[in-house]
Amino acid sequence: MLRRNDLPDPDSRKDADVVIYDGECNFCRSQVSSLHRLDCCGNRLTFLSLHDPRVGERYPDLTHQQLMEQMYVIDSRDRRHGGADAVRYLSRRLPTLWIAAPILHIPGSARLWRWIYAQIAKRRYRLAGKSCENDACSVHLD
Repeated sequence: MLRRNDLPDPDSRKDADVVIYDGECNFCRSQVSSLHRLDCCGNRLTFLSLHDPRVGERYPDLTHQQLMEQMYVIDSRDRRHGGADAVRYLSRRLPTLWIAAPILHIPGSARLWRWIYAQIAKRRYRLAGKSCENDACSVHLD
């Protein structure tokens, strides 16, 4: 799994999409590592932990609670794609994910994908733990 320092930073690629993820979550960091590998042909993505102070400065419209609930992708046009919608967006954006696009975009399936994403997101620390030393990254687990 990559360390945060090994991921492309938004300051280094101004025209790339920004993936905002929970950098204190082992599951999330693993998924972001996979996304980074899948972005092998285009340098289309950069990554920023939601715990980085630049997130609040650059995206004040996204609350900490929203960011704790789901990953966000901020595209080059400054549009926000959250959770399952972000995954669906990335399936169109990254050529290596095009194979998944047809199933993710079955008409009427968005609601199901959002529900599945929400179930995984709220259990992510149970799935792989967290690397946070304080309670700043606590998630309400049901």
